[in-house]
Amino acid sequence: MLEENQHADRVYALANEKSGPAASPITASWRRCLTRHGLAPEVAHPPVRLMDAEFQEVLGRSGHVVEEASPELDWLFGMVGKAGCCLVFTDSEGVVLDRRGVASEDKEFRDLGLWMGALWSEASVGTNGIGTALAEGRMVTVFRDQHFLSANIGLSCASAPVRDHKGRIVAAIDISTARRDATEMVMPMLAQAVRDSAARIEINLFRRAYKDARIVLVQSSSHAGSALLAVDRDDMVLGATRAARLALKLDDHMIDSGMPAADLLHEHLDAEGRDLLEAERAALRRALSRNNNNVSLTAQMLGISRATLHRKINRLGMHG
Repeated sequence: MLEENQHADRVYALANEKSGPAASPITASWRRCLTRHGLAPEVAHPPVRLMDAEFQEVLGRSGHVVEEASPELDWLFGMVGKAGCCLVFTDSEGVVLDRRGVASEDKEFRDLGLWMGALWSEASVGTNGIGTALAEGRMVTVFRDQHFLSANIGLSCASAPVRDHKGRIVAAIDISTARRDATEMVMPMLAQAVRDSAARIEINLFRRAYKDARIVLVQSSSHAGSALLAVDRDDMVLGATRAARLALKLDDHMIDSGMPAADLLHEHLDAEGRDLLEAERAALRRALSRNNNNVSLTAQMLGISRATLHRKINRLGMHG
């Protein structure tokens, strides 16, 4: 109890310092918990558990996200589960939709609230990996006494938000451990594992949203995930991940208005009309390749005469 009281005193002292929130993201979160959410660190706030009907409704809204995440969660738990970690997947509000844990440790994590249907928003239980990652839209690690509530200082968490095909946060993935021998040095490794898994889930969601499109990788120095464009057969951009949006300064309005991928990627051709010639050349090369360079079969497939196809080949300089 003394340790918990000391923690509460420390939270009040640092959160109320003028420079505290500016100096530390954790202290900034503590200030939000005190001033915006009206929480007190010494008062235990077990996570709210949704009733079954409400939980099923929430799960139904995020079913496709859980479906795309499930294989990745299985793989990640195989990596960290034996180290005494619990793996949790939530919706954008922090409701636990799926979890992985070792049966012998389930009671401990259930008592802590890391269970299906529990709400781990920052507004509900203060600074924690899931809620703070969702509130700040970034990867977060919260080690023991960095939690806001004194009741949670035995936990260590690494969490990352998951974004959909439009860059909107739709979920969070979290690794938590209550082991006393877990050191702060372990947290960066757990954080990297969570970050990588979140990125792969985002790719799955993006490919699901644009399953018939060509996916183009964009060069990016951002740490916001994979920079991908979805492009249709006419080279028009259909969608972009958050990293691609940041790298190319793209938004929904620009995409909806119609934007050629070549323009975004600065693949302009200097001669007027050259882009049409290049498109025609590419189309003919594909057609010839599909017919093993048989001109007669290709002409038949394209619905033109053999002589017309020969003229096109000559005009486009496609000999040899």
